[in-house]
Amino acid sequence: MTRRGLSDAERCDWLRLSRTENVGPVTFAHLLSRFGSASAAIKALPSLSKRGGRLTPLPVPSIAEAQAELEAGAQLGAQLLCSVEPLFPRRLAALDAAPPLIWTLGHPELLDRHSVAVVGARIASAAGQRFARELAVGLGQAGIIVVSGLARGIDAAAHEGSLTSGTVAVLGGGIDDIYPQENAGLYDQIARHGCIVAEHPPGRRAQARDFPRRNRIISGLSLGVVVVEAEMRSGSLITARLAAEQGREVFAVPGSPLDPRAKGSNDLLRQGATLCEGLEDVLRVIQSLPITSERERDLFDDAPIDHAGLDQEVEALRETVAALLSPTPIPRDALVRSCQAPAQAVHAALVELALAGRAHFLPGGLVTSGTGD
Repeated sequence: MTRRGLSDAERCDWLRLSRTENVGPVTFAHLLSRFGSASAAIKALPSLSKRGGRLTPLPVPSIAEAQAELEAGAQLGAQLLCSVEPLFPRRLAALDAAPPLIWTLGHPELLDRHSVAVVGARIASAAGQRFARELAVGLGQAGIIVVSGLARGIDAAAHEGSLTSGTVAVLGGGIDDIYPQENAGLYDQIARHGCIVAEHPPGRRAQARDFPRRNRIISGLSLGVVVVEAEMRSGSLITARLAAEQGREVFAVPGSPLDPRAKGSNDLLRQGATLCEGLEDVLRVIQSLPITSERERDLFDDAPIDHAGLDQEVEALRETVAALLSPTPIPRDALVRSCQAPAQAVHAALVELALAGRAHFLPGGLVTSGTGD
């Protein structure tokens, strides 16, 4: 990917496109690749969504609305980073369907440092919190940034242990969404000495559906994820699953089988996660990772697209692709094989269906029927 700064007009268009209904990371990346710019993609949205079967116009935020978000962020002292820009973290940009943009508050240069996520239960044991805090201290002393989600319990302990060495808090809402409120002082310290990250606009309050996307950023920023305590149905296990899908290392701290907060982390160990009984277990794996450049997406340098020819292929394929979708997730590559058609055309058909609310992109290259990503 050619990393470059964006003009004010381009930044505004990136923001408008990314905030458009049914335009998630997968759809955004496809539109940029197909049309070459956010401005051109915005112009194409009405026809694409209509062809996908949408009956009403697709609402696109106005220039004034995008500028209002930019001004709100600036008033908070926050900085918007688009995924093509030099300061956007490389590990995050390398994901399949990276977030198109993030808001940052504090020191965004920390996001490209070697980092490890430490996550776990909100209602954590005293022993679990002490372990997370001491692990974070040790990671910081080894020059590693600690990433977590600013939740109470394990997250807060991990941030506290790494305040002086460097810590990153990823929020589920906007960059000013402090939750829980008891962590307001911790938020202020991270904003001064570390970095706060959010995908949503300033002023947005987190909703339950936002946390899987938040967790994907936590794992995406990190070389590995350490789960300290987690029940069987918890956000920490979602973070671990996403980390595995992204090719990150997954560590789990063992716990008593009598404590429900250990069931999730113990289950991760049964599934092959790396045992973590202390700092050395993490450093041994992290320091042995090959030093290679992250794979980067290319949003600007693709070969020219024959739009007329692609439109004809999509027209012939669209309803065939739609008929193959169901509530059960299916890999996009499997759809390509089922259609026996060019991947570019199948992906373009899926994007049109997503814009119309008839397809839903999931992490890990999966797609289902339903509302777009």
